[in-house]
Amino acid sequence: MVAELTALRDQIDEVDKALLDLMAKRLSLVAEVGEVKSRYGLPIYVPEREAAMLASRRNEAAQLGVPPDLIEDVLRRLMRESYSSENDKGFKTLCPTLRPVVIVGGKGQMGRMFEKMLTLSGYQVEILDKGDWDRADTLLSSAGMVIISVPIHLTEEVIARLPTLPEDCILVDLASIKNRPLQAMLAAHSGPVLGLHPMFGPDSGSLAKQVVVWCDGRQPEACQWFLEQIQVWGARLHRISAVEHDQNMAFIQALRHFATFAYGLHLAEENVQLEQLLALSSPIYRLELAMVGRLFAQDPQLYADIIMSSESNLALIKRYYHRFGEAITLLEKGDKQAFVHSFNQVKHWFGDYADHFMQESRTLLRQANDRK
Repeated sequence: MVAELTALRDQIDEVDKALLDLMAKRLSLVAEVGEVKSRYGLPIYVPEREAAMLASRRNEAAQLGVPPDLIEDVLRRLMRESYSSENDKGFKTLCPTLRPVVIVGGKGQMGRMFEKMLTLSGYQVEILDKGDWDRADTLLSSAGMVIISVPIHLTEEVIARLPTLPEDCILVDLASIKNRPLQAMLAAHSGPVLGLHPMFGPDSGSLAKQVVVWCDGRQPEACQWFLEQIQVWGARLHRISAVEHDQNMAFIQALRHFATFAYGLHLAEENVQLEQLLALSSPIYRLELAMVGRLFAQDPQLYADIIMSSESNLALIKRYYHRFGEAITLLEKGDKQAFVHSFNQVKHWFGDYADHFMQESRTLLRQANDRK
Protein backbone atom coordinates (compact mmCIF):
# COMPACT_ATOMS: atom_id res chain seq x y z
CA MET A 1 0.00 0.00 0.00
CA VAL A 2 2.78 2.42 0.91
CA ALA A 3 4.64 1.76 -2.33
CA GLU A 4 1.47 2.23 -4.37
CA LEU A 5 0.66 5.54 -2.64
CA THR A 6 4.25 6.75 -3.02
CA ALA A 7 4.19 6.05 -6.77
CA LEU A 8 0.92 7.91 -7.21
CA ARG A 9 2.10 10.85 -5.11
CA ASP A 10 5.28 11.08 -7.16
CA GLN A 11 3.14 11.36 -10.28
CA ILE A 12 1.03 14.06 -8.63
CA ASP A 13 4.22 15.96 -7.77
CA GLU A 14 5.29 15.82 -11.41
CA VAL A 15 1.91 17.14 -12.53
CA ASP A 16 2.13 19.95 -9.96
CA LYS A 17 5.54 20.92 -11.32
CA ALA A 18 4.11 20.97 -14.84
CA LEU A 19 1.28 23.19 -13.60
CA LEU A 20 3.82 25.57 -12.06
CA ASP A 21 5.69 25.76 -15.37
CA LEU A 22 2.44 26.57 -17.18
CA MET A 23 1.53 29.21 -14.61
CA ALA A 24 4.94 30.83 -15.01
CA LYS A 25 4.48 30.84 -18.78
CA ARG A 26 1.02 32.38 -18.44
CA LEU A 27 2.29 35.14 -16.16
CA SER A 28 5.09 35.85 -18.64
CA LEU A 29 2.54 36.23 -21.43
CA VAL A 30 0.42 38.47 -19.22
CA ALA A 31 3.48 40.69 -18.68
CA GLU A 32 3.75 41.08 -22.46
CA VAL A 33 0.05 41.91 -22.66
CA GLY A 34 0.60 44.54 -19.97
CA GLU A 35 3.33 46.17 -22.03
CA VAL A 36 1.05 46.37 -25.08
CA LYS A 37 -1.81 47.81 -23.02
CA SER A 38 0.56 50.36 -21.49
CA ARG A 39 1.73 51.55 -24.90
CA TYR A 40 -1.76 52.00 -26.29
CA GLY A 41 -3.57 53.23 -23.18
CA LEU A 42 -5.84 50.19 -22.87
CA PRO A 43 -7.47 49.34 -19.52
CA ILE A 44 -5.98 46.39 -17.67
CA TYR A 45 -9.48 45.04 -16.93
CA VAL A 46 -11.81 44.29 -19.83
CA PRO A 47 -14.95 42.61 -18.42
CA GLU A 48 -16.19 41.32 -21.79
CA ARG A 49 -12.90 39.57 -22.52
CA GLU A 50 -12.75 38.06 -19.04
CA ALA A 51 -16.33 36.79 -19.14
CA ALA A 52 -15.90 35.24 -22.60
CA MET A 53 -12.64 33.55 -21.61
CA LEU A 54 -14.10 32.09 -18.41
CA ALA A 55 -17.18 30.81 -20.25
CA SER A 56 -14.96 29.05 -22.82
CA ARG A 57 -12.73 27.48 -20.16
CA ARG A 58 -15.76 26.27 -18.19
CA ASN A 59 -17.16 24.56 -21.28
CA GLU A 60 -13.80 22.97 -22.08
CA ALA A 61 -13.41 21.83 -18.48
CA ALA A 62 -16.82 20.14 -18.52
CA GLN A 63 -15.87 18.27 -21.69
CA LEU A 64 -12.72 16.97 -19.97
CA GLY A 65 -14.58 15.89 -16.85
CA VAL A 66 -13.05 18.70 -14.78
CA PRO A 67 -15.46 20.63 -12.51
CA PRO A 68 -16.07 24.01 -14.21
CA ASP A 69 -16.03 25.78 -10.84
CA LEU A 70 -12.53 24.46 -10.23
CA ILE A 71 -11.02 25.90 -13.40
CA GLU A 72 -12.85 29.19 -12.81
CA ASP A 73 -11.45 29.43 -9.27
CA VAL A 74 -7.92 28.77 -10.54
CA LEU A 75 -8.19 31.24 -13.41
CA ARG A 76 -9.69 33.99 -11.27
CA ARG A 77 -6.82 33.67 -8.81
CA LEU A 78 -4.32 33.78 -11.67
CA MET A 79 -6.03 36.82 -13.16
CA ARG A 80 -5.93 38.64 -9.84
CA GLU A 81 -2.18 38.10 -9.73
CA SER A 82 -1.94 39.18 -13.36
CA TYR A 83 -3.77 42.46 -12.74
CA SER A 84 -1.36 43.28 -9.91
CA SER A 85 1.69 42.51 -12.06
CA GLU A 86 0.34 44.64 -14.93
CA ASN A 87 0.58 47.65 -12.60
CA ASP A 88 4.36 47.36 -12.75
CA LYS A 89 4.39 48.00 -16.49
CA GLY A 90 3.00 51.49 -16.05
CA PHE A 91 0.16 53.14 -17.92
CA LYS A 92 -0.20 55.49 -20.83
CA THR A 93 -0.27 59.20 -19.95
CA LEU A 94 -3.66 60.43 -21.16
CA CYS A 95 -2.95 64.10 -20.38
CA PRO A 96 0.76 64.64 -21.09
CA THR A 97 0.42 68.44 -20.80
CA LEU A 98 -0.82 68.31 -17.20
CA ARG A 99 1.20 70.37 -14.78
CA PRO A 100 2.27 68.73 -11.47
CA VAL A 101 -0.33 66.93 -9.37
CA VAL A 102 -0.29 67.87 -5.69
CA ILE A 103 -1.77 65.37 -3.23
CA VAL A 104 -2.73 67.03 0.04
CA GLY A 105 -2.34 64.32 2.65
CA GLY A 106 -0.28 62.23 0.28
CA LYS A 107 1.51 60.38 3.08
CA GLY A 108 -1.69 58.59 4.06
CA GLN A 109 -2.45 55.17 2.61
CA MET A 110 -4.95 56.30 -0.02
CA GLY A 111 -2.79 59.27 -0.92
CA ARG A 112 0.18 56.97 -1.45
CA MET A 113 -1.90 54.72 -3.69
CA PHE A 114 -2.91 57.62 -5.93
CA GLU A 115 0.67 58.87 -5.94
CA LYS A 116 1.81 55.44 -7.12
CA MET A 117 -0.83 55.15 -9.86
CA LEU A 118 -0.26 58.70 -11.15
CA THR A 119 3.51 58.22 -11.14
CA LEU A 120 3.14 54.94 -13.03
CA SER A 121 1.08 56.91 -15.54
CA GLY A 122 3.88 59.39 -16.13
CA TYR A 123 2.64 62.38 -14.12
CA GLN A 124 4.78 64.51 -11.82
CA VAL A 125 3.40 64.19 -8.28
CA GLU A 126 4.13 66.42 -5.29
CA ILE A 127 3.05 65.80 -1.68
CA LEU A 128 1.66 68.46 0.66
CA ASP A 129 1.34 66.98 4.12
CA LYS A 130 0.50 68.53 7.49
CA GLY A 131 4.06 69.70 8.08
CA ASP A 132 4.42 71.29 4.64
CA TRP A 133 1.96 74.18 4.74
CA ASP A 134 4.76 76.73 4.70
CA ARG A 135 5.37 75.50 1.14
CA ALA A 136 1.70 75.44 0.13
CA ASP A 137 1.74 78.61 -1.96
CA THR A 138 4.81 77.45 -3.87
CA LEU A 139 3.55 73.91 -4.46
CA LEU A 140 0.00 74.88 -5.43
CA SER A 141 0.68 77.98 -7.54
CA SER A 142 1.55 75.88 -10.59
CA ALA A 143 -0.53 72.75 -9.89
CA GLY A 144 -2.52 71.16 -12.67
CA MET A 145 -4.51 69.05 -10.22
CA VAL A 146 -4.92 69.07 -6.45
CA ILE A 147 -6.20 65.93 -4.71
CA ILE A 148 -7.47 66.20 -1.13
CA SER A 149 -6.76 62.93 0.70
CA VAL A 150 -7.13 63.66 4.41
CA PRO A 151 -9.33 62.26 7.22
CA ILE A 152 -13.03 63.06 6.82
CA HIS A 153 -13.19 65.35 9.84
CA LEU A 154 -10.39 67.50 8.37
CA THR A 155 -11.52 67.57 4.73
CA GLU A 156 -13.58 70.77 4.76
CA GLU A 157 -11.05 72.56 6.97
CA VAL A 158 -8.19 71.66 4.61
CA ILE A 159 -10.17 72.72 1.54
CA ALA A 160 -10.92 76.09 3.13
CA ARG A 161 -7.22 76.51 3.93
CA LEU A 162 -6.11 76.16 0.31
CA PRO A 163 -4.62 79.28 -1.29
CA THR A 164 -6.00 80.51 -4.61
CA LEU A 165 -5.43 77.80 -7.21
CA PRO A 166 -4.78 78.33 -10.93
CA GLU A 167 -8.07 78.80 -12.79
CA ASP A 168 -7.65 75.61 -14.84
CA CYS A 169 -6.45 73.48 -11.90
CA ILE A 170 -8.68 70.46 -11.19
CA LEU A 171 -9.66 70.18 -7.51
CA VAL A 172 -10.54 66.64 -6.38
CA ASP A 173 -11.39 65.05 -3.05
CA LEU A 174 -11.37 61.36 -2.04
CA ALA A 175 -13.61 61.51 1.05
CA SER A 176 -16.21 58.81 1.66
CA ILE A 177 -18.88 61.46 2.14
CA LYS A 178 -19.45 63.72 -0.80
CA ASN A 179 -21.98 66.53 -0.50
CA ARG A 180 -20.30 68.75 2.08
CA PRO A 181 -16.75 68.33 0.70
CA LEU A 182 -18.05 69.00 -2.81
CA GLN A 183 -19.79 72.19 -1.69
CA ALA A 184 -16.61 73.24 0.15
CA MET A 185 -14.53 72.72 -3.01
CA LEU A 186 -17.00 74.70 -5.13
CA ALA A 187 -16.80 77.57 -2.65
CA ALA A 188 -12.99 77.49 -2.46
CA HIS A 189 -12.16 77.16 -6.16
CA SER A 190 -13.70 78.67 -9.28
CA GLY A 191 -12.21 76.11 -11.69
CA PRO A 192 -12.93 72.41 -12.37
CA VAL A 193 -14.13 70.39 -9.36
CA LEU A 194 -14.61 66.62 -9.08
CA GLY A 195 -15.72 64.45 -6.16
CA LEU A 196 -14.35 60.89 -6.00
CA HIS A 197 -14.96 58.04 -3.59
CA PRO A 198 -12.74 54.97 -4.10
CA MET A 199 -14.89 52.08 -2.88
CA PHE A 200 -11.95 50.00 -1.69
CA GLY A 201 -9.15 50.04 0.84
CA PRO A 202 -5.61 51.17 0.04
CA ASP A 203 -4.34 47.61 0.62
CA SER A 204 -6.14 46.29 -2.47
CA GLY A 205 -2.93 46.22 -4.53
CA SER A 206 -4.66 46.87 -7.83
CA LEU A 207 -7.57 49.00 -9.05
CA ALA A 208 -8.71 46.25 -11.43
CA LYS A 209 -12.44 45.59 -10.89
CA GLN A 210 -12.59 48.15 -8.07
CA VAL A 211 -15.39 50.74 -8.11
CA VAL A 212 -14.68 54.46 -8.04
CA VAL A 213 -17.75 56.63 -7.50
CA TRP A 214 -17.65 60.11 -9.03
CA CYS A 215 -19.82 63.17 -8.52
CA ASP A 216 -20.04 66.17 -10.84
CA GLY A 217 -18.74 69.40 -9.41
CA ARG A 218 -17.90 71.91 -12.10
CA GLN A 219 -16.59 71.76 -15.69
CA PRO A 220 -16.87 67.97 -16.11
CA GLU A 221 -15.30 68.17 -19.58
CA ALA A 222 -12.03 69.29 -17.97
CA CYS A 223 -12.06 66.21 -15.72
CA GLN A 224 -12.97 63.65 -18.37
CA TRP A 225 -9.39 62.61 -19.11
CA PHE A 226 -8.82 61.83 -15.41
CA LEU A 227 -11.89 59.58 -15.30
CA GLU A 228 -10.59 57.80 -18.40
CA GLN A 229 -7.18 57.46 -16.74
CA ILE A 230 -8.83 55.76 -13.76
CA GLN A 231 -10.51 53.35 -16.18
CA VAL A 232 -7.13 52.61 -17.75
CA TRP A 233 -6.00 51.60 -14.25
CA GLY A 234 -8.76 48.97 -14.39
CA ALA A 235 -11.40 50.55 -12.16
CA ARG A 236 -15.11 50.71 -12.90
CA LEU A 237 -16.70 54.14 -12.64
CA HIS A 238 -20.13 54.85 -11.19
CA ARG A 239 -21.66 58.30 -11.51
CA ILE A 240 -24.10 59.57 -8.90
CA SER A 241 -25.12 62.88 -7.36
CA ALA A 242 -23.41 63.84 -4.11
CA VAL A 243 -26.72 63.81 -2.20
CA GLU A 244 -27.68 60.34 -3.48
CA HIS A 245 -24.18 59.11 -2.73
CA ASP A 246 -24.42 60.14 0.92
CA GLN A 247 -27.92 58.66 1.25
CA ASN A 248 -26.64 55.29 0.04
CA MET A 249 -23.44 55.45 2.08
CA ALA A 250 -25.58 55.81 5.20
CA PHE A 251 -26.59 52.16 4.63
CA ILE A 252 -23.39 50.83 3.03
CA GLN A 253 -21.02 52.40 5.54
CA ALA A 254 -22.52 54.16 8.56
CA LEU A 255 -25.21 51.63 9.50
CA ARG A 256 -23.12 48.59 8.59
CA HIS A 257 -20.04 49.80 10.47
CA PHE A 258 -22.10 50.74 13.52
CA ALA A 259 -23.77 47.32 13.62
CA THR A 260 -20.35 45.66 13.36
CA PHE A 261 -19.00 47.94 16.09
CA ALA A 262 -21.93 47.10 18.38
CA TYR A 263 -21.52 43.35 17.77
CA GLY A 264 -17.79 43.52 18.51
CA LEU A 265 -18.49 45.56 21.64
CA HIS A 266 -21.03 42.95 22.77
CA LEU A 267 -18.56 40.08 22.24
CA ALA A 268 -15.90 41.89 24.25
CA GLU A 269 -18.32 42.80 27.08
CA GLU A 270 -19.55 39.19 27.25
CA ASN A 271 -15.88 38.16 27.43
CA VAL A 272 -16.42 35.33 24.93
CA GLN A 273 -13.47 32.99 24.41
CA LEU A 274 -12.51 33.86 20.85
CA GLU A 275 -10.44 30.69 20.37
CA GLN A 276 -13.47 28.55 21.20
CA LEU A 277 -15.70 30.53 18.85
CA LEU A 278 -13.20 29.92 16.06
CA ALA A 279 -12.86 26.23 16.88
CA LEU A 280 -16.64 25.77 16.73
CA SER A 281 -17.30 28.09 13.79
CA SER A 282 -18.99 27.10 10.57
CA PRO A 283 -17.33 28.65 7.49
CA ILE A 284 -19.98 31.37 7.30
CA TYR A 285 -19.62 32.39 10.94
CA ARG A 286 -15.83 32.39 10.68
CA LEU A 287 -16.13 34.70 7.67
CA GLU A 288 -18.54 36.96 9.54
CA LEU A 289 -16.23 37.01 12.55
CA ALA A 290 -13.30 37.84 10.27
CA MET A 291 -15.19 40.86 8.94
CA VAL A 292 -15.89 42.02 12.50
CA GLY A 293 -12.22 41.58 13.45
CA ARG A 294 -11.16 43.41 10.29
CA LEU A 295 -12.99 46.52 11.45
CA PHE A 296 -11.16 46.57 14.78
CA ALA A 297 -7.78 46.17 13.08
CA GLN A 298 -8.18 49.59 11.46
CA ASP A 299 -8.20 53.26 12.47
CA PRO A 300 -11.03 53.97 14.95
CA GLN A 301 -11.00 57.67 14.01
CA LEU A 302 -11.94 56.77 10.43
CA TYR A 303 -15.01 54.81 11.52
CA ALA A 304 -16.04 57.43 14.06
CA ASP A 305 -15.87 60.01 11.25
CA ILE A 306 -17.96 57.87 8.90
CA ILE A 307 -20.63 56.95 11.44
CA MET A 308 -20.89 60.42 12.99
CA SER A 309 -20.62 62.40 9.77
CA SER A 310 -24.27 63.51 9.75
CA GLU A 311 -27.47 63.71 11.78
CA SER A 312 -29.20 61.59 9.14
CA ASN A 313 -26.82 58.71 9.95
CA LEU A 314 -27.85 58.92 13.61
CA ALA A 315 -31.53 58.96 12.63
CA LEU A 316 -31.05 55.86 10.45
CA ILE A 317 -29.23 54.01 13.24
CA LYS A 318 -32.04 54.90 15.66
CA ARG A 319 -34.60 53.46 13.22
CA TYR A 320 -32.51 50.30 13.05
CA TYR A 321 -32.44 50.18 16.85
CA HIS A 322 -36.25 50.53 16.90
CA ARG A 323 -36.69 47.65 14.43
CA PHE A 324 -34.27 45.54 16.43
CA GLY A 325 -36.55 46.10 19.40
CA GLU A 326 -39.59 45.09 17.37
CA ALA A 327 -37.84 41.86 16.41
CA ILE A 328 -37.06 41.15 20.06
CA THR A 329 -40.76 41.56 20.84
CA LEU A 330 -41.50 38.66 18.47
CA LEU A 331 -39.13 36.51 20.52
CA GLU A 332 -40.63 37.62 23.81
CA LYS A 333 -44.08 36.66 22.55
CA GLY A 334 -42.82 33.42 21.03
CA ASP A 335 -44.72 34.43 17.89
CA LYS A 336 -43.21 32.12 15.26
CA GLN A 337 -45.95 32.94 12.76
CA ALA A 338 -45.14 36.64 12.93
CA PHE A 339 -41.43 35.85 12.64
CA VAL A 340 -42.00 33.75 9.51
CA HIS A 341 -44.24 36.45 8.05
CA SER A 342 -41.55 39.10 8.58
CA PHE A 343 -38.93 36.74 7.19
CA ASN A 344 -40.94 36.22 4.02
CA GLN A 345 -41.50 39.96 3.63
CA VAL A 346 -37.75 40.51 3.58
CA LYS A 347 -37.28 37.54 1.23
CA HIS A 348 -39.80 39.11 -1.15
CA TRP A 349 -37.95 42.44 -0.96
CA PHE A 350 -34.67 40.72 -1.94
CA GLY A 351 -36.42 38.99 -4.85
CA ASP A 352 -34.09 37.12 -7.22
CA TYR A 353 -31.09 38.60 -5.46
CA ALA A 354 -31.65 36.18 -2.55
CA ASP A 355 -30.87 33.14 -4.74
CA HIS A 356 -28.08 35.02 -6.48
CA PHE A 357 -26.46 35.87 -3.16
CA MET A 358 -26.85 32.26 -2.06
CA GLN A 359 -24.81 31.11 -5.06
CA GLU A 360 -22.26 33.89 -4.63
CA SER A 361 -21.80 33.17 -0.93
CA ARG A 362 -21.16 29.48 -1.59
CA THR A 363 -18.01 30.39 -3.49
CA LEU A 364 -16.89 32.71 -0.70
CA LEU A 365 -17.55 30.05 1.93
CA ARG A 366 -15.58 27.41 0.04
CA GLN A 367 -12.65 29.80 -0.20
CA ALA A 368 -12.92 30.65 3.49
CA ASN A 369 -12.96 26.98 4.41
CA ASP A 370 -9.89 26.35 2.22
CA ARG A 371 -7.95 28.85 4.35
CA LYS A 372 -8.34 26.80 7.54
